[in-house]
Amino acid sequence: MTAPLVFVLSGPNLDRLGTREPEVYGSDTLDDVHSAVSREAGALGLLADCRQTNHEGEMIDWLHEAVDAGADVVINPGAWTHYSYAVRDACAIVTTSGRSLVEVHLSNPAAREEFRQTSVVAPVATGTVAGFGLQSYLLALRALV
Repeated sequence: MTAPLVFVLSGPNLDRLGTREPEVYGSDTLDDVHSAVSREAGALGLLADCRQTNHEGEMIDWLHEAVDAGADVVINPGAWTHYSYAVRDACAIVTTSGRSLVEVHLSNPAAREEFRQTSVVAPVATGTVAGFGLQSYLLALRALV
């Protein structure tokens, strides 16, 4: 039997983890995140497909691909969290298709600038994990099982 597939999607600027505002986002790189996610997914009996993009249309295509593949999604939408109704609508396609989608954030947006305190994704997500650094991704995987 094949392990259930989970798309682990990271949005804009997350390719700069480790060097971008380490006091906010920590010192782990995106490669560190992907390695930890792959290990945790394997331990949970999941297969993680980790991807990052700075392009909104590509993220939307990946969300559609997840639906077509019957995969759950862990997504860190980055700045799209706060304003991208296109990403929000693609996330809604995931959850209304019967799949789970967990929104993750390394920092705690509720404790940051006012514009970061609203998520357009949260209302269509299965759940949200925020503020635990790299562990946010791992907690999201655990939530799926």
